[in-house]
Amino acid sequence: MIPIGIRFAPGVVALSLLGVSFPAGAQTAGPAARTVAKSSAASEPEFTPPAADAIPEGEFGKMVRKGQDIFLRTSEHAGQYVGNGMNCVSCHIDAGRRKNASPLWAAYVLYPAYRAKNGHVNTLAERLQGCFRYSMNGAMPPADSETIVALESYMYWLAKGAPTGVKLAGQGFKSLPPPAQKADYTRGQKVFQENCVLCHAANGQGQSADGHMVFPALWGDDSYNWGAGMHSVATAAAFIKANMPLSKGYSLTDQQAWDVAYFMNAHDRPQDPRFEGSVEETRKKYHDSSSDLYGQTINGKVLGAGATPAGGTLRKQ
Repeated sequence: MIPIGIRFAPGVVALSLLGVSFPAGAQTAGPAARTVAKSSAASEPEFTPPAADAIPEGEFGKMVRKGQDIFLRTSEHAGQYVGNGMNCVSCHIDAGRRKNASPLWAAYVLYPAYRAKNGHVNTLAERLQGCFRYSMNGAMPPADSETIVALESYMYWLAKGAPTGVKLAGQGFKSLPPPAQKADYTRGQKVFQENCVLCHAANGQGQSADGHMVFPALWGDDSYNWGAGMHSVATAAAFIKANMPLSKGYSLTDQQAWDVAYFMNAHDRPQDPRFEGSVEETRKKYHDSSSDLYGQTINGKVLGAGATPAGGTLRKQ
């Protein structure tokens, strides 16, 4: 990621790991290119969001820009809801534009939607609230708050012209096939040391500049909590394969992506906000998956048993 406090010149957007800036043109196209076509590979419609410098003027444009600011520098512009050093762009790379990095334009057109995570149909506002609660280890903004309205406006603008109710090419994180070998901590540690420490530091705590997170923490108290989607080894592996190391997506093998995702998520992080006193019961209720390390014993430690309470820095306020 780039230093979060930096203001971008027109036509430049942020790209992050999990934060570096690249010209918007590298990932965007003008209005003429914003047509929907069929992907021959997956039979899913292709879509290109509007250019970064095409945000309209007027009151709606102001709200779109506010949403973009929140997305790029979340703790600065919505700090009352953020309990760690993460930003939305930490996982949704290139200002939420990049395919296979859970782009905002592909998510916008699929809501409302049923989510097994909470067992009911979610509005887009509720989905965004969950990001703050889990990925930001914070508090949920009210559904009618300016924070949620601004983010929804930014997503709506990015998805302008896209078909609704359709899974677009590049939506979410592209799942990987099961690894040839069971994901391994030691192999993952080697991948991490060779490819990740430059940005995320040897202890996985990321890097900050002027009090702002530049490269996010991958575990520990300043990272996402045990309720965030990225705590799943399968989800993390899919993200890493397509996007990491930064600007070198698809350079790791599938096995390396699985191994380093396992290593990353085999460290403790803030507690799942749904925790009610028992790691065993929390695992049974919310983490009963072979891809989920919560409640499992790794290197002699039960993950989640010693986790700090959810809420991060907000608990001190």
